[in-house]
Amino acid sequence: MISIEDFVKVELRTGKVIEAARIEGSNKLIVMKVDIGSENRQIVAGIGKVYTPEELIGKTIVVVINLQPAKLMGIESQGMLLAASDDEGRLSILTTEREVKTGSKVK
Repeated sequence: MISIEDFVKVELRTGKVIEAARIEGSNKLIVMKVDIGSENRQIVAGIGKVYTPEELIGKTIVVVINLQPAKLMGIESQGMLLAASDDEGRLSILTTEREVKTGSKVK
């Protein structure tokens, strides 16, 4: 359990995927350029077994934007996209139901 004070430290924003590509040498990592309103961020996600880069472009996703950058296979990730998975491991990225302004705060 975490307190509400801990939870409010997590900054969630909407972002629009403007570029996406597979990372060479990985069967699941995809690197994306995501517009979060104030800037573009590079985000690496392990969703390549379920999504192709082409189907990600143009999607509005939910992104954690205040994580410290991390390197995956030598490529810096400047945030984390949110996704859900069921007991069978089926993965679904979190998107918005309606069109919202890029960079909108998720509450």
